[in-house]
Amino acid sequence: MKIVDIIMMGEDQGRKRVKLFIIGFLIFLLFFKCSSTFGQQLVPLSSDLERQALLDLRSSLGIRARDWPRKADPCLVWIGVQCQQNGRVIGINVSGFRRTRVGRQNPQFVVDSLLNFTLLVSFNASGFLLPGSIPEWFGQRMLSLQVLDLRSCSVFGSIPSSLGNLPSLTVLYLSSNSLTGTIPSSLGQLLRLSELDLSQNSFTGTIPLSFSSLLNLTVLDLSSNFLSGSIPSGIGNLTNLQNLNLSNNSLSASIPAELGELSALVDLDLGLNSLSGSLPVGLQGLRSLQKLVIGNNSLTDVLPENLFSNLTKLQSVDLSHNSLSGALPVLLWSMPQLSFLDVSYNNFTSVLPNSNSPSNATFTTFNLSHNNFFGNLTSQLSGFNFIDLSDNYFEGKVVDNIRGNASLSTNCLQNLSNQRSLMDCTLFYSQRGLIFDNFGNPRNTTPPGPKPHKKSNRRLAFILAGVFGGLGFIVLLVLFLVCCLRRRERGDADQRGRSVGPVPEGGSPPPPALSINFSNLGEAFTYEQLMLATSKFSDSNLIKHGHSGDLFRGVLESGSPIVIKRVDVRSLKKESYMVELELFSRGMHPRFVPLLGYCLEHEDEKLVVYKYMPNGDLSNSLYKKSEHEDDSLQSLDWITRLKIAIGAAEGLSYLHHECSPPLVHRDVQASSILLDDKFEVRLGSLSEVCKQEGDTHQNVITRLLRLPQTSEQGSSGSTSATCAYDVYCFGKVLLELVTGKLGMSASDDATTNEWLEQTLPHINIYERELVTKIVDPSLIVDEDLLEEVWAMAVVAKSCLNPKPSKRPLMRYILKALENPLKVVREENSGSARLRTTSSRGSWNAAVFGSWRHSSSEIVGIPGPSIKEGSSSLKQSGAGSQGSGACGGDLSSSNKKLSRDVFPEPASDVDIERPE
Repeated sequence: MKIVDIIMMGEDQGRKRVKLFIIGFLIFLLFFKCSSTFGQQLVPLSSDLERQALLDLRSSLGIRARDWPRKADPCLVWIGVQCQQNGRVIGINVSGFRRTRVGRQNPQFVVDSLLNFTLLVSFNASGFLLPGSIPEWFGQRMLSLQVLDLRSCSVFGSIPSSLGNLPSLTVLYLSSNSLTGTIPSSLGQLLRLSELDLSQNSFTGTIPLSFSSLLNLTVLDLSSNFLSGSIPSGIGNLTNLQNLNLSNNSLSASIPAELGELSALVDLDLGLNSLSGSLPVGLQGLRSLQKLVIGNNSLTDVLPENLFSNLTKLQSVDLSHNSLSGALPVLLWSMPQLSFLDVSYNNFTSVLPNSNSPSNATFTTFNLSHNNFFGNLTSQLSGFNFIDLSDNYFEGKVVDNIRGNASLSTNCLQNLSNQRSLMDCTLFYSQRGLIFDNFGNPRNTTPPGPKPHKKSNRRLAFILAGVFGGLGFIVLLVLFLVCCLRRRERGDADQRGRSVGPVPEGGSPPPPALSINFSNLGEAFTYEQLMLATSKFSDSNLIKHGHSGDLFRGVLESGSPIVIKRVDVRSLKKESYMVELELFSRGMHPRFVPLLGYCLEHEDEKLVVYKYMPNGDLSNSLYKKSEHEDDSLQSLDWITRLKIAIGAAEGLSYLHHECSPPLVHRDVQASSILLDDKFEVRLGSLSEVCKQEGDTHQNVITRLLRLPQTSEQGSSGSTSATCAYDVYCFGKVLLELVTGKLGMSASDDATTNEWLEQTLPHINIYERELVTKIVDPSLIVDEDLLEEVWAMAVVAKSCLNPKPSKRPLMRYILKALENPLKVVREENSGSARLRTTSSRGSWNAAVFGSWRHSSSEIVGIPGPSIKEGSSSLKQSGAGSQGSGACGGDLSSSNKKLSRDVFPEPASDVDIERPE
């Protein structure tokens, strides 16, 4: 037994030795492989100049010590630094790095030390905050650069044309920034370029023709800009192109047939433009194409039957929201790889092809809605995962196995609810020479019955005469009461409108409808005093041409700075300046721009004198030049922005709720919000103020008997004479404070719609992180302040409700801004108190009541047209007293509004909007 034990122990020891040998051998192989793979990075930095340059870059960008420790060797330890075997830096990657606390306070595009890396091949800063413009020397000194990645870096300004001088550049990523201007044609000199992404910026102009020389290009993404003109036919020369994305621009004209020469193209996206004409047959040359998106354009004509004959690899096709007509090509129903087809919102009219559905039909989604398809439905449609056939003219019975995976509303189908009327269906089929199946009911072929007795006819005539006679009497009575009430209101208005103040010497009397107490209007300046203060109204003192008068800087003999509005009553409405004076005569509210006096001596020229506002208006103070020598821009911090929002809300709340009758500002925008030396808000542009018409009648019967008016239009015909209009414009100002996108509160309808369509989907009551995608990149906020930013965005969205009646009142908006954390925390928590016991007086319920509406109810109120000389971002100057017009609400645009722009809250949140 002992011999056997010894033998077994020897075998165990042998096995252990074998295992240890195998493990050691594997460790050796792993070490050898790692050494051979990363050997280049294990070489210490050899250049003292580059070491100092890295330290300078570490300091200017605010790189944390844990990423780039000062005492460690950069080539051996620093994250993102790549070196050659000779110890020279060839790559720097700070993508996704977090700045130090000091670096976050004033982030800038300061990378001058990159000039010392003469062998630098790659610089990647994607996702790293670099507010500033791309230096001109990037294309003059960094001649070895092959990869430049500045995606989502908050870069602004234009692309320097010198970037076209980088002979080795192969990858250029500048997407998701705030770049403006035109795309320089010099980029067409980058002959080695393989990937070019300039998407999600604000480029204007046309696509450079020089891009046709980029023969090595595989990816070209210019989407989500403001490019116009036509698609250059020269793009057809880029035979290596695999991904072409020109969507969400303003491209027009027709699609060039030369695009069909891009035989390597896999993804083609031309959606959300203004392309017209027909789809060229030449696109059948795209044999490798897998995704085709040309939706949301103005394409017309029929689809060529052989267009898809060679596109056998197609997986996704989007031709929606065009004006395409004719029949749908049969090939689309038999393509083996097709998994998504959307041809909705066109004018296709035909029966569905009687061919077999695609082989992978259980995974497909087809959308044929909002067309003119007709005929019977077949059992072949049951193979699709989902198919939308709504808003067509299909008739007949519906196969049972289709009901569960199809949307069939607004058709002519039997035994289904929510279908078209019998007249609509019959007319459609008769226009095509077809017979409608009458919803499966037998047709009326029976002979007419016996004629009714004459007594029955006479009795029916008496009944109708009595009914209509009674209705006529009621109508006359209502009209009589309306006339009496209108006459009484006019008499009250005349009585209230008598002037009670003295007429100033040398001035014309105010209009009879205004009550002005000139003792409350400050000093009556002489014309000579104001001429002297402004150097005879010289152009050097001109601030801007406002829509209610020209604004000039001035200095009184006492040394006090002032701003003077010069009103030429020959070219402007004579009563406009008097409206403003009448408002000031009621009392100086602390949120109005301080009025110092007036001069009404001249018959054709009136002067209004204000206190000078050192910080100008919001449009030119949100970003101001830094005190550093680099003249970089420094934005207002969040505490100041919230302070400005609350101050503006206080001024508007005074007009809406403390004045009788309620007054409407009608010109709420960034340039109307003036800021004193402590950034306290003073509302300007008060010449457009008028009383609100429509909801000032307190008597219920009177309100019912008033003549009908729209919710935004008073008897004067003004489309902005409602407090709801002020609330909408104020919502755009709040979004400007959150996003930092200046000029939107004064922009036209089309620009506003595009901005709202891109911004509002990121605002959700229940998901805070979404808002981080639209927050001004220059804002530095911690977790608590981010909740306040989120709250202001939510309040802004409630103000932008497309239904004026659903917008919250200004006093509730003020309460919400004063208690931002309470807004989001109560609403987000979905507490029982908010769901079940919200009172009519709850400001929180008032704000969030605006979320409870259908996303399809997009009702706009057109704003006043922007007059010549009105303010804009470019016209705003230092010390501007504000002028211009607020853009309209939501109006038609060539870009379709998404239904996600105005989402509804969860169904369990029952919020009652106060009356």
